[in-house]
Amino acid sequence: MKIGNIEFGPQPLFLAPMEDVTDIGFRHLCKRFGASMVYTEFVSAEALVRSVNATLKKLNISDEERPVGIQIYGRDVESMVEAAKIVEQARPDVIDINFGCPVKKVAGKGAGAGMLQNIPLLLNITREVVKAVNTPVTVKTRLGWNSENIVIGDLAEALQDCGIQALTIHGRTRAQMYTGDADWTPIGEVKSNPRIHIPIIGNGDICTPEQARDAFERYGVDAVMVGRATFGRPWIFKEMRDFLDGRPADPTLTFDRKLDILLEQLRINVERIDEYRGILHTRRHIAASPIFKGIPDFRQTRIAMLRATTVDELTSIMEQVRAMINGKD
Repeated sequence: MKIGNIEFGPQPLFLAPMEDVTDIGFRHLCKRFGASMVYTEFVSAEALVRSVNATLKKLNISDEERPVGIQIYGRDVESMVEAAKIVEQARPDVIDINFGCPVKKVAGKGAGAGMLQNIPLLLNITREVVKAVNTPVTVKTRLGWNSENIVIGDLAEALQDCGIQALTIHGRTRAQMYTGDADWTPIGEVKSNPRIHIPIIGNGDICTPEQARDAFERYGVDAVMVGRATFGRPWIFKEMRDFLDGRPADPTLTFDRKLDILLEQLRINVERIDEYRGILHTRRHIAASPIFKGIPDFRQTRIAMLRATTVDELTSIMEQVRAMINGKD
């Protein structure tokens, strides 16, 4: 598989762009554990054009995480073109356009998946962004606005005609938000369309190595993008990569090592931002991490972790959990 001049090995695994999740620290961890490409949090085109400082900071990328994509979203041609030019100065490997975010504050204003209600504008934005930059442009979108308007088959061809170099498809409609099951059948149909020659990246409900394998084998996608299953689990890429490549599960991925990885993520975020916001960035991952599932009477401990306001406090709680688990062994 190839996007622009970027060569990927067989069955590449991508980290999905996710707001308040895919900060630079988390991207570095996912890259270390085998993610073939990572993406920044999505960036508002209007905020970029207005030079909003918090938004500009999202453009910070490093050579260690390459190849890396920066994703933008917006609702008009002019701001999206200007934003793409600003993003290009940050030297990402890919500029991705978000036509898939379903949340009300984005889609409800006509951006993200909201563009699925205005396909001519969606295509015009894509066409003009492609013309405005030299960096490869890709798109991430959904099957359609709702189950009565599944448009991805024709839309994929039209986007390809606009000059994009890869297409990521999330197997849900906007109306579904993140509920129900992702439907990969339309993704497979796009991939098997003989008129489609750009890479097709599948996304939605890939939570296990077996599901990643099935996505490649059953639907023929060129890459699999992993999203929510990475929360508190950057090592999922190692688990998937080993499985796809026919290697046994890594015996070093013990509870202790996984806890150490979460503590490292905490340190990275605190050093990168500050103690308060670094903890906020990390708590979401800690709350979602599967390593704590199945621990008896863990609810109060989880609440305590989510209420911790200092590194020492949060670290102390996590080390108490470690001692409890090791004491059982």
